[in-house]
Amino acid sequence: MNIAPDVSTVSSLKRATHNTPAPGHAQRKLREYVRKGSIYALLIIGALIFIGPLYWMVATAVKTNAEAYLYPPTLFPQVFKWSNFLEAWNYPDMQFAVWTLNTIFITATVMAGVLLTSSLCAYGFARMRFPGRDFWFFATLASVMLPTQVTLIPLYILFFKIGWLDTFKPLIIPAWFGGGAINIFLLRQFFMGIPEELEDAALIDGAGRFRIWWSIFLPLSIPAMLTVAIFTFQAVWNDFFGPLVFLNSQDNFTLALGINLFKGIYSTETQYLMAMSTIMSIPMILLFFIAQRYFIRGIVLTGINR
Repeated sequence: MNIAPDVSTVSSLKRATHNTPAPGHAQRKLREYVRKGSIYALLIIGALIFIGPLYWMVATAVKTNAEAYLYPPTLFPQVFKWSNFLEAWNYPDMQFAVWTLNTIFITATVMAGVLLTSSLCAYGFARMRFPGRDFWFFATLASVMLPTQVTLIPLYILFFKIGWLDTFKPLIIPAWFGGGAINIFLLRQFFMGIPEELEDAALIDGAGRFRIWWSIFLPLSIPAMLTVAIFTFQAVWNDFFGPLVFLNSQDNFTLALGINLFKGIYSTETQYLMAMSTIMSIPMILLFFIAQRYFIRGIVLTGINR
């Protein structure tokens, strides 16, 4: 009797065995779905937490004055009053055009000073050998731990003595002397990752230190420079404390300081305050989205010392 199995039967058994999931495969797949779902849920919750204040600012900016003070507050505006933006810009005794120009001027000059001087200091700490280099670098980093409030009174007295109060000089000139310890640290870490062979070749060709810094290190460090530029722009554009201390006349106010005038002794024009805050936030949001790729790359690469 022929007991040899049928070829088609064997093939069917092989296919069934091959397609049968291994023990525990379904459980592993379920755990993977649960893990990914948990991560996405946490990311969504975190995004909502961070977007919440931004949404509330924009929503309040288009509410009427009465609705802005309702309690409990309304989540969505009952009436969208888009004219709040124009009314806030043209509010009596406000000079938002002048304040915008002041803010742009201070921000641009500070960014130029920070990028120039911090990159020079970072190049010196990263590539040049001189006595006490490590000591001065750690001393520069240690200055980060010094609170701003500790140096406020000495700086105010100094600027008063030399006649800089109620001018832009206290807000601009210090940025041209070092550019900040954090910025120096970020750029120094990036510079240390640039191959030394490039610098050695330039030295052999007769290039000086300034030429090497300008022609080699700066073009190769665009991601790190953009990171420093974004940090600086955000800090200066939104700065309220500095202008509040050193500026007195309204003609010299910045946007952050001028917007605060909507807060009166007895009442606050909340809808106008939020409208101008929304307008003031637009450049920062646009800058981040435009330079986001370079910003993230700069943050990642500054932590790599090749």
